[in-house]
Formats: sequence, C-alpha cells, structure tokens
Amino acid sequence: MTATTLMIQGTTSDAGKSTLVAGLCRCLLRRGILVAPFKPQNMALNSAVTADGGEIGRAQAVQAQACRLAPHSDMNPVLLKPNSDVGAQVIIQGHAIGNLDALDYHHYKPIARRAVLESHARLAGQYQAIVVEGAGSPAEINLREGDIANMGFAEEVDCPVLIVADIDRGGVFAHLVGTLALLSPSEQARVAGFVINRFRGDLALLQSGLDWLECETGKPVLGVLPYLHGLHLEAEDALAREHAPATGESALRVIVPALPRISNHTDFDPLRLHPQVDFRFIAPDAAPPPADLVILPGSKSVRADLTWLRQQGWEPHLLRHLRYGGKLLGICGGYQMLGRTIHDPHGLEGAAGTTAGLGLLEFSTTLEPHKQLRNVCGHLFLENAPVSGYEIHAGVSSGAALDHPAVMLEGRHDGAISADGQILGTYLHGLFESTPACDALLRWAGLEKPATPDYQALRERDIERLADAVEAHLDMARIVALLDLNNDTPT
Repeated sequence: MTATTLMIQGTTSDAGKSTLVAGLCRCLLRRGILVAPFKPQNMALNSAVTADGGEIGRAQAVQAQACRLAPHSDMNPVLLKPNSDVGAQVIIQGHAIGNLDALDYHHYKPIARRAVLESHARLAGQYQAIVVEGAGSPAEINLREGDIANMGFAEEVDCPVLIVADIDRGGVFAHLVGTLALLSPSEQARVAGFVINRFRGDLALLQSGLDWLECETGKPVLGVLPYLHGLHLEAEDALAREHAPATGESALRVIVPALPRISNHTDFDPLRLHPQVDFRFIAPDAAPPPADLVILPGSKSVRADLTWLRQQGWEPHLLRHLRYGGKLLGICGGYQMLGRTIHDPHGLEGAAGTTAGLGLLEFSTTLEPHKQLRNVCGHLFLENAPVSGYEIHAGVSSGAALDHPAVMLEGRHDGAISADGQILGTYLHGLFESTPACDALLRWAGLEKPATPDYQALRERDIERLADAVEAHLDMARIVALLDLNNDTPT
C-alpha cells in the first residue's frame, strides 16, 4: 500500500491548520479511507505519549483520534519544546536528543529531514491517505533554507497543498495573496486551492471577495468554514481563546497561573468545559483572585517558571490561600515546585543548578537525562476513584512526603498529599479526563455535588461536529480528487 498525501498549510500560526486536518481526517475516514495524520515539525509545549512509548504534539494525538488510530511517534517525527526564548528540547521520532538553540538546530536540520522522510515513508506503507499539517506559515522567508515543515516537505514528497487563512483575524485576502506571492514558482504551482476559516455572517457578502481572489491568483477557494462557537479541540500550544465561566454561588472557583513555559495546559480542558467550574488562567501581572482551588501546572522550565511565580507575587498569595482553607494542586512541574528543592545538575532546562522550592511538601526533585514517558492507569487515594493519564517528566522525586501518595498507578505510588489534606501533587497528566477522578478531585476542592460530563464523549462529539461542518462547507469531492485515490476506494 502506498498512501497519497495532501498538505494543509496556513498563512499564520493558529490559522486553523490543526482543526482542518482533524476535520478532513474524519471526513476521509467516513468514506472508508484508511487515513493518518502527519506533522513533519511541530513547536509546542502540549504533547502526548504515544502507543510506541514516544512523545508527539497534542494536536497530532487529536488528529489520530479523528482517524480512530492510536497516536504514534511517526505522526510527528520532529517536536520542538521551547525552554527559553532562543532554545528548545529537540524530540526526534518520539525521543529527546538534547537541547539546541535556534542556530544549532538550523545545522541539525539535515538529520531531522531524514527522520521526517523516514516516518512519512513508514506511514505511507500502512495507509491509503496522509493528511499533513504544516507549521506557522510557508512565507517565513528567514526559515526557508532547509525547510522541513512546509513547502520544503511538500516539494520533497511532491504533494498538493491547500492554504488556510483565518478571516476572524482580518486581512484574509492580503494574507492569502501575500503568502502565495512569497512562494517560488514551483511552490505556487502545487497550491491546489484556499480554505477560509472562522467566517461569521452572510456568505453572500463575502462572495465578491472570493471571486476576486480566484481571478487574482488563479486558485480556487475550496470552501469557507464558519466560526464554530464552542467547538473544543485540544490546543496545539496557545491558551484557549474562549472562556465561559460558570456562574452562581455554587460554582467552584479554580485558577491556574499562565506560566511563561506552561506545558500540557490541555490538562485543564475538562475544567474549562465543566458547567459547575469557574476556571481561569491568570495572566502575567494580574492579581490572583480568591479561589477554592489553585493549580500549579506543568512547565518546560520549572526552575525559571518558579522564579517567575515568585517575582509575580504568587508565593505569599499561595500561603494566604492555604491559611484560609483553600486547596492547592500541583501537576508535574507544578508538583515539583511544591517540594523543598529542584536540582538540575545536567542543565536540562537551563543553566545547571538548584532552586529552592515552595517548601510546602517534604521532598526534593532531581532532573535526570532520561525522560519518563508512560500511559498509565490506576486510582486516586481520594475516594479510590479510577484514573488514567500519562507521564512526561525528567524529574525524579524523593522524600518523606511521598510516604503519603496521591495516586496508585499500576502497582506503584505517585505524588503526595499533605497530612491536613489541603495540598496534593502528582506527575499524572490528564487526571481530570476521568469522570470519577474529576468528581473526586472537585469534591476534595469543595464542590458538594459535582456532575462531571463525559470528557471523552465531548471530544468525540466535537470532532463529529467539525467533520459535519467540513462536509457542508468545503468541496470534498475536489479535495478527495487531489489525493488521487484508486477508483475502487469506498466513497
């Protein structure tokens, strides 16, 4: 079997590439086509653990779900996880190979390119179609040399490209025409059409612009996707745009500091969508409001983000929060912050050294070179509630606090809970996705009668809703034709 490939590129970051790929994957699956997602290079701090024990971008895990596949490291062979403004941890085919600054990574690109093409070839041998997501914009002139994320990949595998633009940002025609103009003649030739995303209003008012765009560029507009209010797909990296907090005196107030290097903030999507939870990310320089539960999230640079928290005045706020009976939860990097010290002897997340933790739990953490990647299940010690999730961390924690664990995971303990029951820490990501575990944690935080929605059902519902919109508003016949599938493929 040899797959045919279609690539989705965007005029900007967050133009809708991830969303469109997920929607197209589900539409192709509905037609009986064996389809897989692929992103050659991703820069994101939201990641997932794959079935083969690797690590990929969270968006590709969602796209795999749209294909009804288990995530695999070949679906995102290059993942860059920024740990500073100029450097990132580089993950190749699921496993970290080290930290590189931007210039060093530029020199590393030929090796990364080989991994990208190897992974694509393996997927092509297993599936009928591959839908590929680009990164950022193909018109970023300074990144064109050695490109493996956008047109460099498309040229290498000789696939057609659709370009998507977000009309909600404004300037959609300038985005599309300008992007096309900055491509080389061969790259322009492989652009098979445009998709406009997040349109609000009467399409008739847009039609004259669409006609002009097609005349000006010679490229067809293959559809205009409407703004899908309330659509939830786990974000690749950016914090959620929309926020609809629960109201009323009975709502549980939950806040999370928006750390500079916050990672896996998709942990909190079940709380953002919970009808009984008033959930808020607290922006830099904003005063933390009163809350029932404060959660310290994961971080790609734990020591630096802990320093930032202190500079922002969070340490006295947390102590005051605890004095007044509030609950405090730390997840992964946030859990490490709760201890006595964080040691980074190898300089894995910045300069080698040690940072004093918040000292709220009696343990210390050392960052080790080998990253622990696991999908796990078990139960909370709160109400013995079943829980499942994943671990992605380099930290190894030890100390007396761990004698009172928070979670039992497949025969081993994880995390800690304080003697007074106010503070809980764990390495487990995704713990709110299990309805019983979420209910138990919300009761612990003070919500008397939680009624947690089935998060997995919500996620599947929104993938179906997205696919319905793609079917209704895009020319799927022309898009399927771009894949040049065999005539006997079910339709």
